[in-house]
Amino acid sequence: METELSKRLGIEHAIFGFTPFPAVAAAISRAGGFGVLGAVRYTAPDDLKRDLDWMQEHTGSKPYGLDVVMPAKKVEGVSEADVEAMIPEGHRQFVRETLAKHGVPELPEGEASGWRITGWMEQVARRQLDVAFDYPITLLANALGSPPADVVQRAHDRRILVAALAGSARHARHHADAGIDIVVAQGYEAGGHTGEIASMVLTPEVVDAVNPLPVLAAGGIGSGEQIAAALALGAQGAWLGSLWLTTTEADLHSRALTEKLLAAGSGDTVRSRALTGKPARQLRTEWTEAWDDPNGPGTLPMPLQGLLVADAVSRIQKYEVGPLLGTPVGQIVGRMNSERSVQQLFDELTRGFERAVDRINRIAGRSQS
Repeated sequence: METELSKRLGIEHAIFGFTPFPAVAAAISRAGGFGVLGAVRYTAPDDLKRDLDWMQEHTGSKPYGLDVVMPAKKVEGVSEADVEAMIPEGHRQFVRETLAKHGVPELPEGEASGWRITGWMEQVARRQLDVAFDYPITLLANALGSPPADVVQRAHDRRILVAALAGSARHARHHADAGIDIVVAQGYEAGGHTGEIASMVLTPEVVDAVNPLPVLAAGGIGSGEQIAAALALGAQGAWLGSLWLTTTEADLHSRALTEKLLAAGSGDTVRSRALTGKPARQLRTEWTEAWDDPNGPGTLPMPLQGLLVADAVSRIQKYEVGPLLGTPVGQIVGRMNSERSVQQLFDELTRGFERAVDRINRIAGRSQS
C-alpha cells in the first residue's frame, strides 16, 4: 500500500491511524503505518511530554505525528474561567437532573474530572505545540481546519508537514490557500466531528479541488478493500480512527464501554452536539437522546458544551452507567466485533487490500491467476 505520500514520509503502508492512546499510535507506526497521537485531552503540558517521551522509546524509530484541535482565528484575553462563566444555570440544572434520573454518583471528594476537553481552546493547543515541537514529529494535523498561519510556519520551519481535516471541497480549498500540505477528506460516516457529505462523494471532490496536494480519505474505512477504494478515488492514503478503539493496546478504562462497541452495529451511532457543541458522531445513548430532545434546553456552542458536560462524562465513565455510556465512534463500529492487536488489524487490512487489487485486475483481464 505504497503511495507517493507514504514514500515521502518513510512508511510502508499508506495507513494513518489517529488515536488518543500512545500505545496504539506507537503500534501503528511499528506495524508500518503512521501513528498520530490525539492531543486534545492533554491539558497539562507535562502529561503530553511524558507520553511523547514514551512514544520516542516505543516507536522503533518509526515516524509519528500529533493531532491538535485549534481554531484558525486567534481570540485574545479569554481564559477557561471566562468561558465557564458563560454557561447558563439552566443548562447546569439539566445536567444535574439527567444524572440524578439515572442515579449517577458524584465523584469522590477531591477527585477532579478526568475528562476535561479544553484542548480546542487556542491557548491550550499552543502549550501542546510548545512541547511537541521539541520532538521529532513529522506531521501535525489539526481537526478544526487550518491552524493559524504562524503555527503552519513554525511547523514548516521544522520540516513538519501540516494536515487539516475537511468536510467539503470548499473547506479543502481554504486549506490549500492556507499552505496546508495534506488534506484529510473526512466523510459523514466518521467518528467525532464530521460534515454532511459521505466519503464516496467527498473524497474525489476534494482530490479534484486541491490537486496536486495529497489527500487522505477518512470516514467509514475499516477494511483493506475500502482502502483500495479510497486510493482508486485518488486519495494517497487512508486516515483511520474508530477502528483502533477495540484493539488490545487501547486503554478505554471501561470494560462496559468496550463491550458496547463490540456489540454495536453501523446504525447505532448518531451525529449529536451533546459532547462538544459541534456535530460529532458517537454511540447513540440516552445521554445523546436527552440533549437532542426538542423539549430540553438544547446544546451550547463549542467550547461551552464540552466544559459543561466534562464532569458529567467523567462520572458516567467512572461508574460505567450503561444507558448513558458512550464515546465518539464512526459507522465502521459495525465491523469492530472482536478485539485484535494493532498488528493483527494491519495483517487483515493488507490481506483485504491484496484481495481488492486482485479482484480489479481480474475484472480488467490483467490477472495471471
